[in-house]
Amino acid sequence: MIQVTRKDSKESLENLLRRFNRKVQQAGTIAVVKGAQYFEKPISKRERRQKAIVRQQRKSLKLKKIKLGQR
Repeated sequence: MIQVTRKDSKESLENLLRRFNRKVQQAGTIAVVKGAQYFEKPISKRERRQKAIVRQQRKSLKLKKIKLGQR
């Protein structure tokens, strides 16, 4: 658990909140929680990755054709 204490009694609440947010982001807590929010089967993960690879290949082919003036 992430805890942040005041450096001195004059430190503002905004600074305290900013330091807390920075520590949470550096720890990667939010990313872990968002990743575990919905369960996804391993098969669908694999399919999603394969579809992303195909999309990237199609995009690069399209850009290559545009550069060559074949479109």
